[in-house]
Amino acid sequence: MANRTGNKILGKMKRKTGFIFGLFCLFFVILLIRVFYISYTSGKRYNKIVLTQLNYNSELIPFKRGDIYDSKGTVLATSVDVYNLILDCRVLNASSNDKRRQSTIDKIYASFPEVKKNHNIEQILRDSPESRYKILAKRMSYEEISDFVEYMNDPETKGEIAGVWFEKEYKRKYPYGTMACDLIGFSTTGNLGVVGLENQYNSTLNGVNGRMYGYLNSDSNLEKTVIPATDGNNIYTTIDSNIQSIVEKAILDWNNQHIDEARQIGFGSTDTGVLVMDPQTGEVLAMASYPYFDLTNPRDLDPFLNGADVKFMTEEEQLDLLNKVWQNYTTTFTYEPGSVMKPLTVACGLDTGTLTGDEHYICDGHEFISDFEIHCVSRYGHGEEDIAGALSDSCNDALMQMSYAIGSDNFADYEDLFGIGYKTNIDLPGEARTDTLIYHRDDLSTLNLAVNSFGQSFNVTMIQMGAAYCSLVNGGTFYQPHVVKKITDSNGATVREIDPVVIRKTVSKETSDKVKEYLLGVVATGTAKAAGVEGYDIGGKTGTAEKLPRKNGNYVVSFMGYAPQERPEVLVYVCINEPNVVDQPHSTYAQEIAHQIFSELLPYLNVEKNEAGKAADAEAEAYRALEEEVIDVTWPEDYNKESEAEPEENTIPKIKLDDITPEE
Repeated sequence: MANRTGNKILGKMKRKTGFIFGLFCLFFVILLIRVFYISYTSGKRYNKIVLTQLNYNSELIPFKRGDIYDSKGTVLATSVDVYNLILDCRVLNASSNDKRRQSTIDKIYASFPEVKKNHNIEQILRDSPESRYKILAKRMSYEEISDFVEYMNDPETKGEIAGVWFEKEYKRKYPYGTMACDLIGFSTTGNLGVVGLENQYNSTLNGVNGRMYGYLNSDSNLEKTVIPATDGNNIYTTIDSNIQSIVEKAILDWNNQHIDEARQIGFGSTDTGVLVMDPQTGEVLAMASYPYFDLTNPRDLDPFLNGADVKFMTEEEQLDLLNKVWQNYTTTFTYEPGSVMKPLTVACGLDTGTLTGDEHYICDGHEFISDFEIHCVSRYGHGEEDIAGALSDSCNDALMQMSYAIGSDNFADYEDLFGIGYKTNIDLPGEARTDTLIYHRDDLSTLNLAVNSFGQSFNVTMIQMGAAYCSLVNGGTFYQPHVVKKITDSNGATVREIDPVVIRKTVSKETSDKVKEYLLGVVATGTAKAAGVEGYDIGGKTGTAEKLPRKNGNYVVSFMGYAPQERPEVLVYVCINEPNVVDQPHSTYAQEIAHQIFSELLPYLNVEKNEAGKAADAEAEAYRALEEEVIDVTWPEDYNKESEAEPEENTIPKIKLDDITPEE
């Protein structure tokens, strides 16, 4: 009986023990699952909490800002390694070896004279004994710190140094200084892009900082956790640095020629802008604004003060001047386009059928509209003009008469199609709005329409006009202009390809071809002859616009041209704001710059010459071959060149100075 009772008790105990063991196992499994879940979902967060509770130090691992390249892979902006000299006061103060402490200080002073000049290390150690991070020198190159680093790492001398380390950073470098300055832009400390591509693509160029944590574990061993930095992406632009150099040299040459004329202001113009585009894609091949600033020192105002001292300027005045210096003239400056607008007006008339191309007009030098007398460029009149002649002579009178036939509705429609008055949304910051600076459909009275037809009384930007002309000469396709074509990661893998974007159709191919025929004549025999280059078919149009207030003698002069005629590969637009000359209103100044650009640009792009140019090249090649031809002379067998008598010595008596009388 007792035995049976004992067995029952033992059985109950076994069951209880098994149950408890089962619960324990279940709890352990649940706990294990929970630990894995927390580790998977919140491991990094709890890791940081643990690290903050340990005795550790952390070091930032900076990302490298992405590079900017031209279309052929030339580096326009990059980041190079620089180093900050950091003093760890706690470690140096904790050194039990006073000799080691002194040798560290002495070596710092010997290696970095600027530190000795600017800092008293002994005083820093006394004032901030527990500081782990005191910057003694900033942004030094590896060449500047290499001797000290070798000394620190040399087995024989590294024991003499304590509490010193180098923090790696990156410094932005612009290999070409002023080239494409307002297009590229620059960045400030903290990797913040200020203007240009550096600003527009700031988030693309920036990466994510990493961090290295060092801490003592429970066994007092140093453990490290490294979260690597993610470098920024690179951008490849549509800019060709060779074309950019050609453009900037042409601008500089012209402005240097006009510095000393009339005003003695130190610049050849208030502003000069040049835009070079591919009409078939909307890509910007070059973009320049004068005066230039140095990307390596963008806040240097001395070159723009004409000898004045910046110390006498207020901070607000300095900032205003800097903003003007950094302005990209081709995208942010608004102006009246002048006669460059005339081909767009003609295209509107031809495309709507309000002009047939067979019209003739009588230019008597002016038009009377609403009691206003509006003059032509020729006050005495051009006489009879057809459309080709009106563009070739830049006749305002004929254009005003065309505007009557075109009408305000058609003109307003084609302003919209050509993008006049609206942002192009080019991938650059600060593009100006001009929709409030044009006459819209309801405001286009006969007077406003007449003056708008030849490019006065409304404002545009250079990029607006460049994009409009690209569509005018490429057959009528309006592309969104852009300056970046590809984005890659830090390893060179393509992240994104940026293809040309077609926005809309502007005019028919027939209209485009007809207007190009007119524009070819403008350069061949009209007002744009100075822009032409022998051997090439170049079409274009000049522009001269009087600035407000009128009668002050200030003008914007311009030239818009393209080549070749059949399928234009390049479009060049030159604007000079207030040339530094006594008599400003002459588009010849802009043509001179365009001529120099075309002369170098067209051979560089291998643009085919016209038939006359090919014939001239063939003739020149024939002459060169003739000059280089070697005539083979066969001497007689009995001719002995060495036996030929030497010429007699000159026997003409020399005249002595004493033999010449004063009368002679």
